[in-house]
Amino acid sequence: MTRSDLLPGLLPGMVFLTDPAPGWARLYDQEAARIARALGPVVVAIEHYGSTSIPGIKAKPVIDLLIGLPRLDDALAQIGAMERLGYDYAAHAGVPGHHVFGKGAARTHLAHFVEHQRESWIECLRFRDRLRADNELALAYERLKVELAARHPQDRAAYTAGKSAFVASVLAA
Repeated sequence: MTRSDLLPGLLPGMVFLTDPAPGWARLYDQEAARIARALGPVVVAIEHYGSTSIPGIKAKPVIDLLIGLPRLDDALAQIGAMERLGYDYAAHAGVPGHHVFGKGAARTHLAHFVEHQRESWIECLRFRDRLRADNELALAYERLKVELAARHPQDRAAYTAGKSAFVASVLAA
């Protein structure tokens, strides 16, 4: 399976899900290594998160990387380095506590810069880890995502908003 088969990319605002692919983990590893090399010691840690990091569930074909920095605004100093890696700064991504960079016109990767070991870091990884540990919970999340993708194929904001109650309930448990 080629990289483009695993990650066909997702145009802005669009929503579609693909079947799970074991190659997603490899693609994450490759991209995390590229970013770590390019940014150096400013990066405290990089984690694979988002649905492509949950084995066995459908996902938007986009690798989400959670990049932990000492301070959130340290991400702004990385705009040039990220551009050299093919990313652009998504200043209006609308994710509180994140600076987001997208790779490709049809996004294949999203790099979310957050403060390491702060609220956004902890919540993103807690959600991922709970779904990884509980297959029934992961499948419930997949069913919700399939329903929302069918209902909002051209409205990613509505798709994302439709998941918020589920995410909040997992984080509160």
